[in-house]
Amino acid sequence: MQFSIITPSFRSSDWLKLCIASVADQGVEVEHIVQDSCSDDGTQDWLARDPRVKAFIEKDTGMYDAINCGLRRASGEILAYLNADEQYLPGALAAVGECFRQHPETEVVFGDVMVVDRDGGCLRFRQASVPRRYHTWVSDNLSVSSCGIFFRRSLIEKRGLFFDERYKDLGDVVWMLKLIEQRVPMTLLSAFTSVFTETGQNMGQGANVQRERVGLIAVAPAWARCARPLIVLHYRLRRLLAGHYFQKPFRYSLYTLASPAARVTMNAA
Repeated sequence: MQFSIITPSFRSSDWLKLCIASVADQGVEVEHIVQDSCSDDGTQDWLARDPRVKAFIEKDTGMYDAINCGLRRASGEILAYLNADEQYLPGALAAVGECFRQHPETEVVFGDVMVVDRDGGCLRFRQASVPRRYHTWVSDNLSVSSCGIFFRRSLIEKRGLFFDERYKDLGDVVWMLKLIEQRVPMTLLSAFTSVFTETGQNMGQGANVQRERVGLIAVAPAWARCARPLIVLHYRLRRLLAGHYFQKPFRYSLYTLASPAARVTMNAA
């Protein structure tokens, strides 16, 4: 089972090296496509020569345009996108592949995600919950993290579910609403697959996020807007019942700026 991982990149040279390393050591058949938007931070000095990736250095209109370009080039059976400031944990893709084999009807698998600081230290956990329509529409956050989403190429080839390039930050929310609308079969892996690094420069922390979120909420049904506190409460109760607030300590390994060539093992309390 071949994977195709798409990484949109812009001025993220040091973080991109860690991302690439985390994909390359997965031990499965994987095609890593990097769509770099002509970065001027030194990325072009090494990216095209890295044998672990298929590099495409070309201008794009934003992250989702870059992801869509990568998806059109992808040849794998299972697809995903991993931003430059994100990594896969050891054995993540093998576990995802096994989940797809055990659930042949499933088109999307969700893995759990760790949020870490610039040094790789654990900050918090984002365990996945199957997305619900109105929570996805009116809440401040998805019930899944993009770096923990894996999907069959049928979503692209048969359903045509590319990302909406009109959005610069919340295209994954709009995409998820389309999946829910089409009743795409989804499965929880219930295991940590990925790491998101809070670098201080993440796109999701910009002012445009709020503008796009306000716009999405404005077109939601009036009853859903009014019931937003109850919808969020219901989501939190789902997390509580799933044990998401009581994560047991464990060890994890990732690449860091101080150790870009070898994973460092740390403890998550």
